[in-house]
Amino acid sequence: MKELLALESNSINAKECSKKLDAALQKGFWVQLLPRFSKKIFIPSSILPSGPGVIIASGGSSSGPHHCLLPINNLSQSAASTRLWLKEQGIESKDCLIFNPLPFHHVSGLMPWWRSRCWEAKHIWLPSTFIKQPINLEESRKWLEINNSHPAIISLVPTQLKRLLEKPSGIKWLQHFSIVWVGGASLSDHLAKIARSHSINLSPCYGATETIAMVTAQSPKEFLAGNNSCGSPLKDIELSINKNGAIKIRSSRLAIYRFKDEQLEKLTDKNGWWHSQDAAEIIHSGTKPKLKIIGRLDTAINSGGETIFPENLEYRLIKQIEYAKLPIKDVIFLPTKDIDWGERISVLFCLKDKAINEDTKAIIQSMKLLTQDWLPAERPLSWHKCPELMRNSAGKWERKKWSNWLQSIK
Repeated sequence: MKELLALESNSINAKECSKKLDAALQKGFWVQLLPRFSKKIFIPSSILPSGPGVIIASGGSSSGPHHCLLPINNLSQSAASTRLWLKEQGIESKDCLIFNPLPFHHVSGLMPWWRSRCWEAKHIWLPSTFIKQPINLEESRKWLEINNSHPAIISLVPTQLKRLLEKPSGIKWLQHFSIVWVGGASLSDHLAKIARSHSINLSPCYGATETIAMVTAQSPKEFLAGNNSCGSPLKDIELSINKNGAIKIRSSRLAIYRFKDEQLEKLTDKNGWWHSQDAAEIIHSGTKPKLKIIGRLDTAINSGGETIFPENLEYRLIKQIEYAKLPIKDVIFLPTKDIDWGERISVLFCLKDKAINEDTKAIIQSMKLLTQDWLPAERPLSWHKCPELMRNSAGKWERKKWSNWLQSIK
């Protein structure tokens, strides 16, 4: 009889949750990983394929939000593929210290733990608040110095990387890592420049829940030499670009089904390709092709006949904000309907904690000046202070949520 177990996790109980997951998988169960207090999606056990495996929600890199079914053999193949990549960098996976500050109910937080099992490497759980505290980083750095014979690796999202690069203690801590995988969102040129200036071994990568984590990764050597791509495909990955300009991927480790609209659906087309919603190009230079992300097709804004990728404009404005030393913590660009243009851009922003009482009108005027030389289609039409603005636990924007917030204040 097929069984389904739902497990709720957070940064505090991740270790306990991983033990329960391990026990359930050994019994042949499918296990649905969920954030705490989330709305549960009922998946009938009767429609599940034979287990064991893990079910994880995807934000919808294609076909909208859904839940991906990941068999344990596919998880292990992903771990093996990453192990081969590490070997190419001169690192033995079994010797690694794997640090994990990412949510366990996301594939980005599940896979560091799974890799440690497959590689027989040491895995260190880090609560979500760990990297926010300089004293934690200082103590951990001393421990890393003592264990410097073991290569330390970590996976981060750009939001976490930015937070670490803003502190001297964070920079010193990152300098002890042999590999710092950065994924989940595009890495801005500004963060890349700071990381290079401190000789931090970043490895920008690309992957998704549907692909069971990373499918391309750039070597730190290439990154430090100035390459700004997401690297080359791992050994078990075929990459191409479809007619819409989006990445398509073929691999034997793709999720086998997605649960959406009360039924299981295959992810791939008749030729076995999974189609993402990430616009990209494949650069054929050197010995290996390299992937460069352009933006997300499902969040693109069509303004006055121009296709605008909001992520690119967000990174551009943040860079200008930091240079101008404005007290802005984060920004998100959202579309609003316009009779003449089709869509125009509205910006939500939140202030840094120490600046919550500063003059909002003056700050908005400063941001308008920063964007006055942008192309007309890129120039925001309206600006809105949103004190509660924040990314989700994986460092991504829930754009529908903030679009609804924008509509609520009109």
